[in-house]
Amino acid sequence: MTSPPRTVPPGTGSGTTATATGTSAALTGGVLARARRTGGGSRRTGRARRGALPYLLLLPALLLELLVHLVPMVMGILMSFRRLTQFFIRDWSLAPWTGFDNYELAVDVNRPVGRALLDSFVTTCLFTFLSVALCWLLGTAAAVFTQHSFRGRGLLRALFFVPYALPAYAAVITWAFMFQRDNGLVNHVIHDQLGLGGEHTFWLIGDNSFWAMLTVSVWKSWPFAFLIVTAALQNIPGDLYEAAALDGAGVWQQIRRITLPSLGAVNQVLVLVLFLWTFNDFNTPFLLFGRAAPDAADLISIHIYQSSFVTWNFGTGSAMSVLLLLFLLLVTAAYLLLTGRGRKDADAR
Repeated sequence: MTSPPRTVPPGTGSGTTATATGTSAALTGGVLARARRTGGGSRRTGRARRGALPYLLLLPALLLELLVHLVPMVMGILMSFRRLTQFFIRDWSLAPWTGFDNYELAVDVNRPVGRALLDSFVTTCLFTFLSVALCWLLGTAAAVFTQHSFRGRGLLRALFFVPYALPAYAAVITWAFMFQRDNGLVNHVIHDQLGLGGEHTFWLIGDNSFWAMLTVSVWKSWPFAFLIVTAALQNIPGDLYEAAALDGAGVWQQIRRITLPSLGAVNQVLVLVLFLWTFNDFNTPFLLFGRAAPDAADLISIHIYQSSFVTWNFGTGSAMSVLLLLFLLLVTAAYLLLTGRGRKDADAR
């Protein structure tokens, strides 16, 4: 026997189909939403990883900087509060704690140590001012002179970079031989070839040692100023010079009205860098004069070295180093504040 066909109520088939279709659409929408959320999360994760990559690449350099600079700096500050002499070299932590006695000794100008430090500080300030000024002047003049193309400009620029490319030790030692009294090239040219003066000059002792040290410092540092100013001159549009020439401006007026104002921001950084390098210069006096520089050339860097490694007063030398660091930080902050305010006033005008 055959079973009778089942009767389906009207509308039941279409409702079931609609329900199934809605369920399928909801499931599909949920899957797509989850896919979008997953895709968005992966994209955010990828961006986060890419953003963290530069910091991960810098991490080894930061750790090395911490090891090379910050750790010795902290140790030097701790040493400045102790009476650290040659008797505590084996274990400097056993040196007696003296508080600020080393600092009081260093700044007391009525005592020999403080008076010598003050004289060295004055000498360093004068030396730094003259060296930075001459380096900037020579570098800017050479950069402006070689700004426009002419035959042999490349060779001349290469010759200008020679002092900067030479190793500092080789350059200063060469100058030390040239400043020798009897066999040096400087005296040979001045006295023997040009016939200026009588007896040969002592360049590495007495008051002349200051000028010998200044000559070496300017010779090996001015190419850096030349390099920076030359790069900055490339950003000055040539149309400004053409318009100024059409208006009747001469070369000096173009330099004064166009070149120097355009180099303002670069010169601010350049002068600061040259100041910090020159004020902390140790290689030049040490290689020229050895462990004991003449009084006229007693820069504060070599003075601190003598106080620490010649007289074995490491606590006093550390206190002098901390004072030097504080002075440089103060000057740098004041310089940046003044130059930043000057730029704001210029922009406001």
